[in-house]
Amino acid sequence: MNELDFSFNWSYVSDALQIAILYFAFYGILKAARGSRFGQVLLGVGILFGGMIAFTFLFHFDVLALIIRWILIYLAISSVVIFQPEIRRGLATIGAFLFQEERHRHAERRITPELFVDSVLTLSRSKIGALLAFERAISLRGYETSGVTIDALPSPELLVTLFTEPLPLHDGGMIVRGGRLASAHCLFPVSSRADLSTSGMRHRAAVGLSEETDALIVVVSEETGRVSVAYNGRLIRYPDIGEDSRSALLRWLRKALPQKKTAAETIAHWLRRRAESIGFKKHHKKDESRKAAS
Repeated sequence: MNELDFSFNWSYVSDALQIAILYFAFYGILKAARGSRFGQVLLGVGILFGGMIAFTFLFHFDVLALIIRWILIYLAISSVVIFQPEIRRGLATIGAFLFQEERHRHAERRITPELFVDSVLTLSRSKIGALLAFERAISLRGYETSGVTIDALPSPELLVTLFTEPLPLHDGGMIVRGGRLASAHCLFPVSSRADLSTSGMRHRAAVGLSEETDALIVVVSEETGRVSVAYNGRLIRYPDIGEDSRSALLRWLRKALPQKKTAAETIAHWLRRRAESIGFKKHHKKDESRKAAS
């Protein structure tokens, strides 16, 4: 009897462990694929086939259910070929995570949107053509592999140096990740829209990348020095480099470069707001007392 109880209890423990392993495996895959094209395709296929399986189960369509199961088997095999770059990148990330050495970076210098705005305006005034892609939720590592890794802190001098002809890295696009210059001389997809037929290759590449990802792309024209922003398949051109253009560019880059506050900065901000609120209340009470006295 004790042996039966032990085997019975162990079967429940085994089932629980298997469920936990499957849960964490699927959770890890979905978390790693979130925001990427692989994740979007995976979500779309899951919703489509999940609805079809539920439909065939509800109406007892056995033939359709069998066909869908065979399609899923072939789709699982073909996905290894279709998503080969993403799978290779994921395996490389796991290997790098397991064997990477700790990097000591000098991060005292805060990377602010204002620094990038000043850098872009410096390129604009010098009429140096530039193409910068600011990575957001969707990863740009697939395009980063086509360029040259930099991994450097940005500065106006460095950007001018990199985009100046005839230096080797002046052509192509630059990827900015987390406020750092990740890679230069990258190849971006070129848009084939008819309204961009008179635009240069930088502008068409900026729109092409914005059509496939959620990145924010900033373009500096080599001929006119004008700054353009491509986002979500749209190209916004700014006619001059005045204060209005600077403010607009700063608003764009603040969205692409969210600034994370440290705990000390958060506490200091809260104390400052609290002090301002107390000061406002005191002045408000003084004004009310003066009005009552008069």
